[in-house]
Amino acid sequence: MSLTRVPLRAEVHVSLRELAVATGISATRLARLVRLGLLEPEPGPPVRFSAATAARLRRMLRLRADLGVNLAGAAIIVDLMECLDRLDAELTRRRGQRWT
Repeated sequence: MSLTRVPLRAEVHVSLRELAVATGISATRLARLVRLGLLEPEPGPPVRFSAATAARLRRMLRLRADLGVNLAGAAIIVDLMECLDRLDAELTRRRGQRWT
């Protein structure tokens, strides 16, 4: 019996306009965030964004709305939060290896 490798879940991508509508900001403002390097679209035309990038933008907008942080500052905070998440996952993985 042969098993074919199938991805567990397909990566979802949205267009610039779809992401703008979903987050309640204008497409022009979203394009500006991309130009400033605060958001990164997937490589190649057309401009598409991953679900992770959409989540990043939602976090940034939440920091702005809740704490009054500007979007550049919010991007830095989100970068640090993502780094902490990766470090926490690595620490958890290493702790699990120690006991096996």
